Amino acid sequence: MEVSIENTGGLARRMTVQVPAERIDQEVTSRLQSMCHTVRLDGFRPGKVPLKVIEQKYGRQIRLEVVDQVVNSTLQEALTQESIRPAGVPSVDPKGYAPGEPLEYTATFEIFPELSGNIHYGFKVSKPVVEVVEEDVASMLENLRNQRGTWKAVERASQTADQVTVDFEGTVDGQPFSGNKGEKVPVVLGSNAMVPGFEDQLVGVSAGDDKTLDITFPDTYPARDVAGKAASFAIKVHSVSEIELPELDDDFAKAFGIEDGGIESLKDEIRNNMNRELKGLIASKMKEQVFNGLMGANPVDVPRSLVDGEIQQLRSRQEGNGGIVDAAEIEAKAERRVKLGVVVSEIAKQNQIQIDPDRVRQMVETIASSYEKPEEVVQWYYGNQEMLAGVQSAVIEEQVVEWVVEHSGVEVEEVKTSFDALVEEAKQSQG
Repeated sequence: MEVSIENTGGLARRMTVQVPAERIDQEVTSRLQSMCHTVRLDGFRPGKVPLKVIEQKYGRQIRLEVVDQVVNSTLQEALTQESIRPAGVPSVDPKGYAPGEPLEYTATFEIFPELSGNIHYGFKVSKPVVEVVEEDVASMLENLRNQRGTWKAVERASQTADQVTVDFEGTVDGQPFSGNKGEKVPVVLGSNAMVPGFEDQLVGVSAGDDKTLDITFPDTYPARDVAGKAASFAIKVHSVSEIELPELDDDFAKAFGIEDGGIESLKDEIRNNMNRELKGLIASKMKEQVFNGLMGANPVDVPRSLVDGEIQQLRSRQEGNGGIVDAAEIEAKAERRVKLGVVVSEIAKQNQIQIDPDRVRQMVETIASSYEKPEEVVQWYYGNQEMLAGVQSAVIEEQVVEWVVEHSGVEVEEVKTSFDALVEEAKQSQG
C-alpha cells in the first residue's frame, strides 16, 4: 500500500492511497469461492454451482462490496501508518477502479494543531481573597426574611421596595409589539425586574392613578424588534403594597428545615451554604482568567469541521431554549470553545493530568442533589455516556486550571474583596 500526504493549506490535508490489485482480487475470489457452497441456482445441485457461474452472476456486486470495505480498512491503516489524527470524518473520493488494477482514492480532512512543548503561560491572574463575615450572614438572613414576607395594601403613594400592581400597554412608534401588554402585574420597585426606567417612574404613584411612562429599550434587549427604541407605556395602578416581615424566631428557622437550634442554627446553615457558593465563585473566576490568558498567549488554528460541529450544537441548544440565534455570536463562541478544548487537552496530555473519578462522582452527585430522587439521577448520568462525558470534560478543565495556577509559573495576585462584590461581579459577567 502506497500513501502520500499533501498539505493543502493550514490544517487541511489530502492523502492519496493506492492499494495493490492483488489485495482486492484475493478477497473477491475468496468470497466467491465461499458462495459456491451456499448459493442455490436453478439447474445446479446445492454446493455444485461452478465458480465461473457465481462470478458472472454475483461478481460485480461482490467486487463493489470488497472495494468499499478495503477503502474503509486501508484508510485507517494509512492514518495510523502516517501517525495522523484527523479532526472529524475524512471525505473520501475514489478515483475509479477497474478489475485487475490498483485501487486508488484520496481522503481530505483537517488535522489537530501540533502544540507539543509550545504552551505559553506568560500571563497574570488575580485570586479573590474573601471571607464570609457576620454582616454577610445577616444580609442573607434578611433576604430570606424578605422572601417569606407578605404584601399588605397601603393607602399612600408608592416608595422604593413597595409592590405596585399595574396594568400596562406599550407602543413603539404608536404600534404594539410582542409582549407589550400585562394585566394586574405585580412590580416590586427597585427590584430591577422590569426594563430600565420602568420601576423608577412608578415611585410616587397611588392606587387608581393613570400614568404614561416613557422609556428606551437597551440596545442589548433580547427582543431585537424593539431593542434600542423609544417606547411609551400606558399604566393603570390597581394597588400599592408594603411588605410585612416575619419574626426571626424558631418557627422561621423551621420553615427552612432547621428543627433544632433556632436562628443560630439557621445562621450556621447559611454560612456553610455561602462558603460553598464562595468556593464555586472563586473557582469560576480563576477558570475564566486562566482560559482568557491561555487564549491570549496561545493563538492556535483549529479545524473548521470541529467549529462547524460546535456551531450546530450551540445553535440547537439556543433554539431549543427559545432564544434568538445570533450567528456571529455563536460562531465566535464555538471557535473559542474548540480552541480551548485543543489547548486544555494538550496541557493535560503534556502534564499527565488524568480525570479524577472521585471528582466526577462528586460533581454528578451535586447536580443530582437538586432533584427529587437524586440517586436515580446519578444512575442516569452513569448510564448515559454523552451526559457523563460532559461532566468529565468539566472536571478535567477544573484540574487543568488548578495545575496552571499552581505549577505553570503563572503570576497569581491575591486581591481582597467581599462576598457581595464577588457575587455582583459574577452576575455582571453572566449578563
